[in-house]
Amino acid sequence: QVQLVESGGGLVQDGGSLNLSCTASAQTLSPYTMGWFRQPPGKEREFVAGISWNGHSTYYEDSVKGRFTISRDNAKKAVYLQMSSLKPEDTAVYFCTADRSSLSWFVSSTPQNWGQGTLVTISS
Repeated sequence: QVQLVESGGGLVQDGGSLNLSCTASAQTLSPYTMGWFRQPPGKEREFVAGISWNGHSTYYEDSVKGRFTISRDNAKKAVYLQMSSLKPEDTAVYFCTADRSSLSWFVSSTPQNWGQGTLVTISS
């Protein structure tokens, strides 16, 4: 088990940028695929981005490709989500997630470990 804490959410205007961070309590993040999910108001949670344990592979949901970038720093036990060209439809609670699984499993399944979430609101 690993505990995850997100930070960096807030209110930005349409077209703006925001960077999310997630820190983990695990002794090491190396065994974990990491990622971000989000839950828009009134909708179900959805996958946003994932990154392999060594950072060499990433995967994005189609609507965020080219706008969001996921990265990780295992030495700092952290994962990041850089978001640009934000749109009102990106408004959601964003969750940091981790799982001892492959990235291919991770992007279509429910990771085992979840943070509490951070709210991102995009105003039009």
